[in-house]
Amino acid sequence: MLIQLKGGRVIDPANNRDSVGDVYLEDGRVVAAPEGREPDEVHDVSGKIVMAGAIDVHSHIAGTNVTLGRQLMPELPIIAASEGQPFGPSPAAWGSYATGVRYAEMGYTTVIEPAMIPTHAVQAHKEMAAIPIIDVAGLVVLGNDDYTLNLLRKGDVKSDELKDYVAWTLAHSKALGLKVINAGGSEAFKFNARTFDLDEEVPEYGVTSRGIVEAMQQVIADLGVPHPPHVHTNNLGIAGNVDTAVATLKATGGHPIHLAHIQFYGYGKEGDKKFSSGAPALMEAINKHKKATVDVGQVMFGQTITISGDVLRQFDGRRAANPKKWVINQAEGNGTGVVPYNYKKKSFVNALQWAIGLEIFLLAEDPWRVLFSTDHPNGALFTRYPEIFHLLMDKNERSRWFDALPEASRQVSGLAGISREITLSELAIMTRAAPAKVLGLTDRGHLGPGAVADVAVYADQKNKTKMFSAADLVFKSGKLVVRKGTVVDVSWGRCFHVDPGFDRQIVKRVRSFYETYYGADPSWFGVTETVSDRPDRFATIRCAS
Repeated sequence: MLIQLKGGRVIDPANNRDSVGDVYLEDGRVVAAPEGREPDEVHDVSGKIVMAGAIDVHSHIAGTNVTLGRQLMPELPIIAASEGQPFGPSPAAWGSYATGVRYAEMGYTTVIEPAMIPTHAVQAHKEMAAIPIIDVAGLVVLGNDDYTLNLLRKGDVKSDELKDYVAWTLAHSKALGLKVINAGGSEAFKFNARTFDLDEEVPEYGVTSRGIVEAMQQVIADLGVPHPPHVHTNNLGIAGNVDTAVATLKATGGHPIHLAHIQFYGYGKEGDKKFSSGAPALMEAINKHKKATVDVGQVMFGQTITISGDVLRQFDGRRAANPKKWVINQAEGNGTGVVPYNYKKKSFVNALQWAIGLEIFLLAEDPWRVLFSTDHPNGALFTRYPEIFHLLMDKNERSRWFDALPEASRQVSGLAGISREITLSELAIMTRAAPAKVLGLTDRGHLGPGAVADVAVYADQKNKTKMFSAADLVFKSGKLVVRKGTVVDVSWGRCFHVDPGFDRQIVKRVRSFYETYYGADPSWFGVTETVSDRPDRFATIRCAS
């Protein structure tokens, strides 16, 4: 069936398009304007904004960490709703089914789970398969596990075996890419470390955090995995950590890297309270390092819960738990830290965190390398995205919020001096075109012929919060799934993964390792096609090598 979206303002920066025109969909794909054919279905979208479906590069939506968070705090949606956050007042509101529905209502069609534990990958995929409408993928976590650290042990680096091990892990867990969380830090935590810097050595192994990240960059480059290592670096949330982030960028050499939720690394030590915005220094480094991409991890005020594999940081952060309950689970490799948190507008630190995230967005010289995220749910629930779009696109709205912050916070932030307003085209880059490019998902994030027919249509409104909270129309793979902000048809998406080749000897080596130290066969936690009852669930993304 040929579908015509007629007369809308089409914003497609990947194809240098920002003009009034038509978009045609057929057989689940965007097609060129047909000659001599009348469309079977016409949607008049005159005066409306037409974009590709949005892509979230970093959102915790599935896996044992998320499940533990839901178990610890089932009341989160009720508290959030009572505060006026756009969230349903029911524990089900942040379950798998509701996640897909709410994302789709905002015009999102692809979401990446950024921290899948290898031994828990089956559970993560089961949970992702329960999310309707949107396409998904997972990034698998390595960098604190004993097998990797043994291969990187000082003076005895086994780079070829490491390459095979990473490739096997990606394939075994059906992951799209690799995540590194506080490289070596969680292992050091087992030896009672409470901080872990870039050039500190992991006890017993003699390898530094820098060395782990560099090794993973090399491996991913050698394997040709499209998405570079997705790195959660050291010293998250600590005053002065902007120096760590800048040093990590300088250490990247010639290889691409993606730094996650960098707002949490944008902290200086200026001012009376020794806590200030480090956004200018951070963005100077990011703007300079052309092969680095980042997502921001914007903070918004209100109740949320922090979920992270950085157990070292979460153990320290438990003191600020609100409500006063938390879970720290140290396991093989990265464990889990789940700590509820309420960001308060009157808090000096929280107010500054909010301002720093916006500064990072607005100081970005290249929107293709600074991607949108709140690190859901860590900085804010994903339902807050439209409010953040509004803040970025309307300096008066931004000023209204900023003027209500504590004076002490405003004095050490440069946000008031930034008049820039993000354009619709720049927003489309940050939320569509750039994530697709960074992830290697070449058939989405744009509206050129051959792209998957994931399309979001918005009523053009001055109030961007209202505009982006409820898409006027959303098509998923050519099927109309949302009309006037409400899901009208439930479809089921696909899961993307890579399958790089590896020497089959690694299978025997890993099996021997697990049988020796855990009494387990790795096949127990391998992800197969049968994890879902839909035969077309998985789609392989080609590696370059």
